[in-house]
Amino acid sequence: MFRRFLLGLTTAVALLPQVLSAADKVIVLCAGRPSHGKGDHEFRAGCLLLADCLNKVPGIHATVVSNGWPTDVSVFNNASAVLLYADGGDGHPAIKPERLKLLDELARRGVGIGAAHYGVEVPKGDPGLAMLRWTGGYFETFWSVNPHWTAEFKSLPTHPVTRGVKPFAINDEWYYHMRFNPDLAGVTPILSAIAPDETLKRPDGPHSGNPWVRASVAKHEPQHLMWVLQRPDGGRGFGFTGGHYHRNWSDPDFRKVVLNALVWIAKAEVPANGIESSVSQEFLRTNLDPK
Repeated sequence: MFRRFLLGLTTAVALLPQVLSAADKVIVLCAGRPSHGKGDHEFRAGCLLLADCLNKVPGIHATVVSNGWPTDVSVFNNASAVLLYADGGDGHPAIKPERLKLLDELARRGVGIGAAHYGVEVPKGDPGLAMLRWTGGYFETFWSVNPHWTAEFKSLPTHPVTRGVKPFAINDEWYYHMRFNPDLAGVTPILSAIAPDETLKRPDGPHSGNPWVRASVAKHEPQHLMWVLQRPDGGRGFGFTGGHYHRNWSDPDFRKVVLNALVWIAKAEVPANGIESSVSQEFLRTNLDPK
C-alpha cells in the first residue's frame, strides 16, 4: 500500500510545472471522466502512465488534465501537442463550439492534436470536419464499427511513429472503417489489419454493421486502426482506435507506437529505436478510477 502511494506521489511530482527551455515540447493529455467498468476506459490512469513515460524523455514535459477538459485553458498556452483520450459521441469533451474554435486556433499555431479510442468518435457536421482537419480521420456513426477483436499487425510502414515498433497482435476494441479525408489526403496509415468476419456478427446499427463495412471486410481490405496526418499548414495529428483495455498499455509495442506518435505530433525527434519505456504491473494498477 505504501509503495503504491509512493508511485502515485512520483507521478504527481513528475507532472508538476517545470522550468522549460525554448526547445522543450509540452504535451497536454486530456483524460476523460470515469467510464465503463474497472480496467476499461481508464482514461486518467492511461494518460498518467503515458505522461510518466514521456517525462523521462529529455526535452519532453507532459501534463495530464482530468475530467475531459481543463477548467483553466491556459494549460494549452505552451502546448506543442494535445491528446484527447475520453468518451466520444455527443459526450466528447471537445465538441462544444468554443472548444472547437480553441483547438482550431491551436492547430493553426502548429500544435499537434491526437485522439485515442472513444476520443476518435465525434458527431458528423462541424465536429467531424474539425477532426478531419486535426487528425485526418474519425469514427462516424452508421459508417464505422467498434467490435472487440485481436488485430494482427504483421508489417509496419517506415515512419518516425513506427521506429522501434515490432509486429504484434493484441485484443482490444479496435474501431475500424473510419471516415478519412478524401483519398487519404495527408494521411499515412500506421497500424492496419484484416478484420475477421466475426467482427460483423452484430446487426446493423450506429456502431455495428452496415453495407459499406460488410463489403470492405468481404474484400479483405486492410482496416486502418491508427493513422497520422501531416497537415498542409505543417501541423500534425494522429488517431488511434485502441485503448479500451487498460492492461494493453503493458504491451511494449502497443505503448511505444502511441508514445512515438505523441512525440512526433509535438514535432520532437523520435529516436531511432522509438521511445523506450517500462511499466510494472504494480504501476499499471495505480491511478485506476473508482468504479
